[in-house]
Amino acid sequence: MKIGKYQLYSIESGSFALDGGAMFGVVPKTLWSKEYKADDLNRIKVVTRNLLLVSDSKKILIDTGNGINWSPKYKEIYAIDQSGNSIESSLKSLGYCSDDITDIWLTHLHFDHTGGSTKYEGDKLVPAFPNANYYVQEDNLRWAREQSIKDKASYLPENYEPLYKAGVLEQNLSEDRFWDDEIEIIRVNGHTYGQQIFKISDGNDTILFGGDMFPTISHIPLPYIMAYDLQPLITLEEKKSLLKTICDENWKIFLEHDPSCVAATVRQTEKGYLVSEKFNVL
Repeated sequence: MKIGKYQLYSIESGSFALDGGAMFGVVPKTLWSKEYKADDLNRIKVVTRNLLLVSDSKKILIDTGNGINWSPKYKEIYAIDQSGNSIESSLKSLGYCSDDITDIWLTHLHFDHTGGSTKYEGDKLVPAFPNANYYVQEDNLRWAREQSIKDKASYLPENYEPLYKAGVLEQNLSEDRFWDDEIEIIRVNGHTYGQQIFKISDGNDTILFGGDMFPTISHIPLPYIMAYDLQPLITLEEKKSLLKTICDENWKIFLEHDPSCVAATVRQTEKGYLVSEKFNVL
Protein backbone atom coordinates (compact mmCIF):
# COMPACT_ATOMS: atom_id res chain seq x y z
CA MET A 1 0.00 0.00 0.00
CA LYS A 2 1.36 3.43 -0.94
CA ILE A 3 0.35 6.56 0.94
CA GLY A 4 2.04 9.75 -0.15
CA LYS A 5 5.79 9.25 -0.11
CA TYR A 6 5.54 6.11 2.05
CA GLN A 7 5.27 2.48 1.03
CA LEU A 8 3.54 0.58 3.85
CA TYR A 9 4.32 -3.01 4.84
CA SER A 10 2.73 -5.22 7.47
CA ILE A 11 5.47 -6.76 9.63
CA GLU A 12 4.57 -9.97 11.45
CA SER A 13 6.61 -10.48 14.61
CA GLY A 14 5.18 -13.56 16.31
CA SER A 15 2.20 -14.70 18.34
CA PHE A 16 1.32 -14.96 22.00
CA ALA A 17 -1.68 -15.71 24.20
CA LEU A 18 -3.75 -13.53 26.52
CA ASP A 19 -6.70 -14.27 28.75
CA GLY A 20 -9.90 -14.09 26.72
CA GLY A 21 -11.89 -12.49 29.51
CA ALA A 22 -9.31 -9.75 29.93
CA MET A 23 -9.25 -9.13 26.19
CA PHE A 24 -12.99 -8.58 25.92
CA GLY A 25 -13.92 -7.06 29.26
CA VAL A 26 -17.65 -7.07 29.99
CA VAL A 27 -18.50 -8.98 26.80
CA PRO A 28 -19.42 -12.54 27.87
CA LYS A 29 -17.48 -15.55 26.69
CA THR A 30 -20.57 -16.94 24.97
CA LEU A 31 -20.17 -14.09 22.47
CA TRP A 32 -16.42 -13.67 22.03
CA SER A 33 -15.73 -17.41 21.92
CA LYS A 34 -17.63 -17.62 18.63
CA GLU A 35 -14.67 -15.90 16.98
CA TYR A 36 -11.79 -16.78 19.31
CA LYS A 37 -11.26 -20.29 20.60
CA ALA A 38 -9.84 -20.32 24.13
CA ASP A 39 -7.35 -22.93 25.32
CA ASP A 40 -7.69 -24.82 28.61
CA LEU A 41 -6.23 -21.80 30.43
CA ASN A 42 -8.85 -19.50 28.85
CA ARG A 43 -6.18 -17.86 26.67
CA ILE A 44 -6.75 -16.78 23.09
CA LYS A 45 -4.06 -16.55 20.44
CA VAL A 46 -3.14 -13.06 19.26
CA VAL A 47 -0.27 -11.73 17.19
CA THR A 48 2.13 -8.83 17.23
CA ARG A 49 1.82 -7.07 13.89
CA ASN A 50 3.91 -3.98 13.25
CA LEU A 51 3.88 -1.42 10.47
CA LEU A 52 6.87 -0.41 8.37
CA LEU A 53 6.79 2.86 6.44
CA VAL A 54 9.48 3.32 3.79
CA SER A 55 10.31 6.53 1.95
CA ASP A 56 13.44 7.68 0.13
CA SER A 57 14.94 8.98 3.38
CA LYS A 58 13.12 7.13 6.19
CA LYS A 59 12.34 3.61 7.32
CA ILE A 60 9.89 3.97 10.19
CA LEU A 61 8.73 1.03 12.31
CA ILE A 62 5.66 1.33 14.52
CA ASP A 63 6.02 -0.84 17.64
CA THR A 64 8.45 -3.73 18.05
CA GLY A 65 6.41 -6.68 19.38
CA ASN A 66 7.36 -8.96 22.27
CA GLY A 67 11.03 -9.39 21.47
CA ILE A 68 13.14 -12.32 22.65
CA ASN A 69 14.29 -11.23 26.12
CA TRP A 70 12.05 -13.68 27.95
CA SER A 71 12.68 -16.22 30.68
CA PRO A 72 11.27 -19.71 30.01
CA LYS A 73 8.67 -19.14 32.76
CA TYR A 74 7.13 -16.03 31.23
CA LYS A 75 7.51 -17.30 27.69
CA GLU A 76 5.31 -20.21 28.77
CA ILE A 77 2.80 -18.00 30.61
CA TYR A 78 2.21 -15.93 27.48
CA ALA A 79 2.83 -18.75 24.97
CA ILE A 80 5.23 -16.51 23.07
CA ASP A 81 6.05 -18.02 19.69
CA GLN A 82 8.31 -16.50 17.06
CA SER A 83 9.12 -19.72 15.25
CA GLY A 84 7.06 -18.72 12.23
CA ASN A 85 8.15 -15.11 12.00
CA SER A 86 9.92 -12.35 13.88
CA ILE A 87 10.70 -8.73 13.17
CA GLU A 88 14.11 -9.74 11.86
CA SER A 89 12.79 -12.44 9.52
CA SER A 90 9.93 -10.22 8.29
CA LEU A 91 12.31 -7.35 7.57
CA LYS A 92 14.70 -9.73 5.81
CA SER A 93 11.88 -10.97 3.56
CA LEU A 94 11.49 -7.37 2.36
CA GLY A 95 15.23 -6.90 1.86
CA TYR A 96 15.83 -4.88 5.06
CA CYS A 97 17.52 -5.44 8.40
CA SER A 98 17.44 -3.81 11.85
CA ASP A 99 20.33 -1.51 10.91
CA ASP A 100 18.18 0.07 8.18
CA ILE A 101 15.49 1.39 10.53
CA THR A 102 15.76 5.15 11.09
CA ASP A 103 12.83 5.77 13.46
CA ILE A 104 10.69 3.70 15.80
CA TRP A 105 7.35 4.98 17.02
CA LEU A 106 6.14 3.22 20.16
CA THR A 107 2.41 3.47 20.76
CA HIS A 108 3.12 2.83 24.45
CA LEU A 109 5.58 0.89 26.57
CA HIS A 110 3.67 -2.31 27.33
CA PHE A 111 5.85 -5.36 26.75
CA ASP A 112 4.00 -6.54 23.63
CA HIS A 113 4.58 -3.18 21.95
CA THR A 114 8.18 -2.47 22.94
CA GLY A 115 9.71 -5.83 23.92
CA GLY A 116 11.63 -5.99 20.65
CA SER A 117 13.22 -2.59 21.23
CA THR A 118 16.24 -3.96 23.11
CA LYS A 119 18.56 -6.91 22.78
CA TYR A 120 21.45 -8.42 24.68
CA GLU A 121 25.05 -7.83 23.67
CA GLY A 122 26.82 -10.13 26.07
CA ASP A 123 25.18 -9.41 29.41
CA LYS A 124 24.19 -5.83 28.52
CA LEU A 125 20.88 -4.66 27.07
CA VAL A 126 21.27 -2.26 24.15
CA PRO A 127 18.93 -0.80 21.50
CA ALA A 128 17.94 -3.52 19.03
CA PHE A 129 17.83 -1.00 16.18
CA PRO A 130 21.21 0.73 16.51
CA ASN A 131 20.63 3.52 14.00
CA ALA A 132 17.11 4.47 15.06
CA ASN A 133 15.63 7.12 17.29
CA TYR A 134 12.72 5.88 19.40
CA TYR A 135 9.66 8.01 20.20
CA VAL A 136 7.10 7.70 23.00
CA GLN A 137 4.73 10.12 24.70
CA GLU A 138 6.32 11.60 27.82
CA ASP A 139 3.12 10.85 29.77
CA ASN A 140 3.48 7.18 28.99
CA LEU A 141 7.13 7.02 30.01
CA ARG A 142 6.22 8.75 33.26
CA TRP A 143 3.40 6.28 33.87
CA ALA A 144 5.63 3.31 33.03
CA ARG A 145 8.10 4.45 35.65
CA GLU A 146 5.38 4.91 38.28
CA GLN A 147 4.24 1.32 37.65
CA SER A 148 0.76 1.21 39.18
CA ILE A 149 -0.32 -2.07 40.77
CA LYS A 150 -2.93 -2.65 38.04
CA ASP A 151 -0.53 -2.59 35.10
CA LYS A 152 2.89 -3.07 36.67
CA ALA A 153 3.30 -6.46 34.98
CA SER A 154 2.84 -4.86 31.55
CA TYR A 155 5.67 -2.33 31.94
CA LEU A 156 9.09 -4.01 31.98
CA PRO A 157 11.94 -1.51 32.47
CA GLU A 158 14.38 -3.66 30.53
CA ASN A 159 12.41 -2.83 27.39
CA TYR A 160 12.76 0.95 27.60
CA GLU A 161 15.29 2.08 30.22
CA PRO A 162 18.27 0.94 28.08
CA LEU A 163 16.91 3.20 25.31
CA TYR A 164 16.76 6.16 27.67
CA LYS A 165 20.28 5.49 28.95
CA ALA A 166 21.56 5.25 25.38
CA GLY A 167 20.05 8.66 24.60
CA VAL A 168 17.81 7.38 21.78
CA LEU A 169 14.40 7.55 23.50
CA GLU A 170 12.74 10.85 22.66
CA GLN A 171 9.62 11.98 24.48
CA ASN A 172 6.91 13.68 22.43
CA LEU A 173 5.24 16.61 24.12
CA SER A 174 1.46 16.76 24.21
CA GLU A 175 1.35 19.63 21.70
CA ASP A 176 3.26 17.64 19.08
CA ARG A 177 0.71 16.42 16.54
CA PHE A 178 2.27 15.96 13.11
CA TRP A 179 5.42 14.05 12.21
CA ASP A 180 5.22 15.19 8.58
CA ASP A 181 2.64 15.76 5.87
CA GLU A 182 1.44 12.14 5.96
CA ILE A 183 1.73 11.12 9.63
CA GLU A 184 -0.48 12.55 12.36
CA ILE A 185 -0.07 11.60 16.01
CA ILE A 186 -3.32 11.03 17.93
CA ARG A 187 -3.00 10.87 21.72
CA VAL A 188 -5.48 8.66 23.59
CA ASN A 189 -5.65 7.87 27.29
CA GLY A 190 -8.22 5.12 27.82
CA HIS A 191 -6.01 2.06 27.53
CA THR A 192 -3.08 3.70 29.30
CA TYR A 193 -1.95 7.26 29.80
CA GLY A 194 -0.26 8.78 26.78
CA GLN A 195 -0.85 6.06 24.19
CA GLN A 196 -0.13 7.44 20.72
CA ILE A 197 -1.82 6.02 17.67
CA PHE A 198 -1.12 7.14 14.12
CA LYS A 199 -3.12 8.39 11.17
CA ILE A 200 -1.23 7.93 7.89
CA SER A 201 -2.92 9.79 5.05
CA ASP A 202 -2.30 11.58 1.77
CA GLY A 203 -5.86 12.92 1.38
CA ASN A 204 -6.90 10.04 -0.84
CA ASP A 205 -6.05 6.97 1.26
CA THR A 206 -5.94 6.82 5.05
CA ILE A 207 -4.94 4.09 7.47
CA LEU A 208 -5.09 4.31 11.26
CA PHE A 209 -2.59 2.32 13.30
CA GLY A 210 -5.05 1.58 16.10
CA GLY A 211 -2.68 0.18 18.71
CA ASP A 212 -4.58 -1.07 21.73
CA MET A 213 -7.65 1.00 21.03
CA PHE A 214 -8.54 -1.45 18.24
CA PRO A 215 -6.32 -4.47 18.97
CA THR A 216 -8.49 -6.94 17.00
CA ILE A 217 -11.29 -6.73 14.52
CA SER A 218 -13.74 -7.66 17.29
CA HIS A 219 -12.82 -4.50 19.20
CA ILE A 220 -14.35 -2.25 16.57
CA PRO A 221 -17.90 -2.32 18.07
CA LEU A 222 -18.16 0.13 20.96
CA PRO A 223 -18.84 -2.33 23.85
CA TYR A 224 -15.72 -4.41 23.14
CA ILE A 225 -13.17 -2.80 25.46
CA MET A 226 -10.33 -4.67 27.13
CA ALA A 227 -10.30 -5.18 30.89
CA TYR A 228 -6.64 -4.17 30.65
CA ASP A 229 -7.72 -0.56 29.96
CA LEU A 230 -7.07 1.82 32.84
CA GLN A 231 -9.99 4.08 31.92
CA PRO A 232 -12.58 2.08 29.96
CA LEU A 233 -15.13 4.89 29.86
CA ILE A 234 -12.48 7.15 28.33
CA THR A 235 -11.77 4.41 25.76
CA LEU A 236 -15.49 4.34 24.94
CA GLU A 237 -15.60 8.09 24.31
CA GLU A 238 -12.39 7.96 22.27
CA LYS A 239 -13.79 5.16 20.13
CA LYS A 240 -17.06 7.03 19.57
CA SER A 241 -15.21 10.11 18.39
CA LEU A 242 -12.78 8.30 16.11
CA LEU A 243 -15.20 5.79 14.61
CA LYS A 244 -17.46 8.54 13.29
CA THR A 245 -14.55 10.06 11.38
CA ILE A 246 -13.29 6.62 10.32
CA CYS A 247 -16.69 5.87 8.76
CA ASP A 248 -17.24 9.31 7.24
CA GLU A 249 -13.82 9.36 5.58
CA ASN A 250 -13.50 5.61 4.86
CA TRP A 251 -10.26 4.99 6.76
CA LYS A 252 -8.75 1.55 7.15
CA ILE A 253 -7.88 0.44 10.69
CA PHE A 254 -4.60 -1.48 10.99
CA LEU A 255 -5.09 -4.28 13.54
CA GLU A 256 -1.98 -4.92 15.62
CA HIS A 257 -3.14 -8.05 17.45
CA ASP A 258 -5.76 -9.73 15.28
CA PRO A 259 -4.59 -13.27 14.42
CA SER A 260 -5.96 -13.32 10.88
CA CYS A 261 -7.04 -9.86 9.71
CA VAL A 262 -4.52 -7.13 8.90
CA ALA A 263 -6.92 -4.22 8.42
CA ALA A 264 -10.60 -3.37 8.12
CA THR A 265 -12.99 -0.63 7.13
CA VAL A 266 -16.05 0.26 9.18
CA ARG A 267 -19.70 1.13 8.54
CA GLN A 268 -22.30 2.65 10.83
CA THR A 269 -25.59 0.77 11.17
CA GLU A 270 -28.65 0.83 13.39
CA LYS A 271 -26.82 -1.73 15.55
CA GLY A 272 -23.75 0.49 15.87
CA TYR A 273 -20.33 0.38 14.22
CA LEU A 274 -19.60 -2.85 12.37
CA VAL A 275 -16.89 -4.16 10.09
CA SER A 276 -17.47 -3.26 6.45
CA GLU A 277 -14.56 -5.00 4.69
CA LYS A 278 -11.63 -7.11 5.87
CA PHE A 279 -8.14 -7.00 4.38
CA ASN A 280 -5.57 -9.77 4.78
CA VAL A 281 -2.85 -7.72 3.09
CA LEU A 282 -2.19 -4.01 2.81
